[in-house]
Amino acid sequence: MRRLRMCVPMMLLVLLLSACGGAGEAKGSPAEELALVIRGEFLDMTALEAVMEVTADYGQRVYEYTIQVSYEKDGETVLTLTAPAELAGITARIRDKETALEYDGVRWETGALNDSGMSPVDAIPALLRYAQKGFMAECGMETVEEAELLRIVCRDPEGTAGVGQECSLWFDSETHALVRGELSQDGFTVIQCRFTEFARS
Repeated sequence: MRRLRMCVPMMLLVLLLSACGGAGEAKGSPAEELALVIRGEFLDMTALEAVMEVTADYGQRVYEYTIQVSYEKDGETVLTLTAPAELAGITARIRDKETALEYDGVRWETGALNDSGMSPVDAIPALLRYAQKGFMAECGMETVEEAELLRIVCRDPEGTAGVGQECSLWFDSETHALVRGELSQDGFTVIQCRFTEFARS
């Protein structure tokens, strides 16, 4: 029984990675193997401290924010706006998929978290969920600004590229830090996150 329990997480990882390689990488390629390693590390992650620059493009209006992130696996996720200046200090606290906003000692309950991730507050939980559990439809290596990055595209297992919701994740191939994440709907990128700091444990 013990052997069976130990095999289940690895079998789950293999199933979630079964389609990875759809973007030109061969099955069992270095990109696919790296994706499997990074997924395991993110599943084991217990805490995260990060800073991300977020662009939210809703078609008629585009919003830009800088957000400080503090995440604990069995605790709460705290998101603090540091830019723009007029919003600096507003804090969102997420626990058990419930969100509350705080500012200057005042707290507002805002209800359930939106699983789509299509808002700056929902984005980091959505990106982490895709990194840990999303179906990997494509993966491959890319050189971006002289850095070697692993790019993973997650979507519905029965889905088609550019249809429905997709998540693209870029990881540093050496440190395995999340460098960038994008959430798109029907081929249009709604949320872009660029991490300027990323430290997990």
